Amino acid sequence: MSDFDLVVTGRVVLTNRVIDNGYVAIRGGLVERVGEGPAPAAGERQDFGKAFVLPGAIDAQVHSKSQLNQEDFIWSTRAAAAGGVTTIVDMPYDAGFLVCTGDRVRQKIEEAGAQSRVDFALYGTIAPGDGAKHIAGMVEAGVSAFKFSTFNTDSKRFPRIAPQVLYECFSEIGKHGLAAGVHNENDEMVRAAIAAVETAGVTNYLAHGRSRPPVTETLAMAEVYEIGAQAGCSAHVVHCSVGRGYELCESYRRQGFDATVEACIHYLFLDEENDVARLGGKAKVNPPIRPRAQVEALWRHLAAGHVTVVSTDHVSWSEDRKTDPNMLKNSSGVPGLEVLYALLIKGLTERHLDISHASRLLAANPARLFRIGHRKGAIEPGRDADLVVMAHAPHRYDPSASGHNFVRWSPYEGLELPYRAVATFLRGRIAFDGRKVMAEPGTGAFVRPG
Repeated sequence: MSDFDLVVTGRVVLTNRVIDNGYVAIRGGLVERVGEGPAPAAGERQDFGKAFVLPGAIDAQVHSKSQLNQEDFIWSTRAAAAGGVTTIVDMPYDAGFLVCTGDRVRQKIEEAGAQSRVDFALYGTIAPGDGAKHIAGMVEAGVSAFKFSTFNTDSKRFPRIAPQVLYECFSEIGKHGLAAGVHNENDEMVRAAIAAVETAGVTNYLAHGRSRPPVTETLAMAEVYEIGAQAGCSAHVVHCSVGRGYELCESYRRQGFDATVEACIHYLFLDEENDVARLGGKAKVNPPIRPRAQVEALWRHLAAGHVTVVSTDHVSWSEDRKTDPNMLKNSSGVPGLEVLYALLIKGLTERHLDISHASRLLAANPARLFRIGHRKGAIEPGRDADLVVMAHAPHRYDPSASGHNFVRWSPYEGLELPYRAVATFLRGRIAFDGRKVMAEPGTGAFVRPG
């Protein structure tokens, strides 16, 4: 057999161990061999010493087109490549374009394919009046999962789906073997809480958390998991900010149901009493950032294996939509693609947790959730050679310094990060060299479920 195309050496991080003197041998864009000790000959060799070589991240929750004439796939996937994210799973709630039919899925595939610098998979959704009638068509078009909401953020762009319609859709999705992901906030309780906050005249940073107390989140989660259990469908909660939610998910798993739960990176790092108080609207997300006690509860659940995946819920709102003095008037969501891997590794190392958690939470588990494990999610023979190299290089994060982000603000600005991405490989080719994103628009490919 001839030499490999590329060999990458370093501390190779698998899902269950670290190979300290490891190598990854790549041929034809695929991992062909993973080993320890002297590396085999190759046409090209990249040596990274003591740096970690990890599987490229699969960000399970990205909103590339939530605001017209703002960020698109050209920019979201640029930030992704710079942060070691080699596949994004994009949400179906684009401004003016609900991705709710097979034709709309195909249109988005074409448009995103022309722009993407890294690979991408897609969520599909429904228009409330359509029920399940377009689900089979979206499956055929290649969606990796479906997304719904129990809260009516916007009747056209991000609508609430009633429980009886959720049950109908879950039943159909279950027949195709895909997962149903749900934004978990009880509509009636949130609206009542918002009204109470407004009546009390609270407009500062505390307003948002009070308008969406933890029970609004966990009540919706119980509904989602029970509908999934009764409909025979994998039920996924796309973000959970409170420890009680992970307990609910774990109880359904122990009963034998395919229940999963996602921790957005902001819930693992930001807290209400410090960060929301300091940042105001720039820390507004749904569900809200919680007090520090809940942040620590989430880390305990992560260490116990109760967190399925970690994601960004990335969205780059223009700054004018995040700086209103009245907390409730700001748009919800924050950017995070460039620092997802760096943040998670920071948290793991500070808590003395094994770095292999990162390989599971950012790669292997998302690949399984979105049914793309035949290609993505691990440094294993036969998988796409998607790699990120994270080197120890302490620095303070400046979102405007790299030039890889559409917006110049971030809730993580000024945070000390011990590691940074120094190389990203997409299917065996360099996508980011540590300073410049090398992958051009159109490099990324659409990934279908296996």
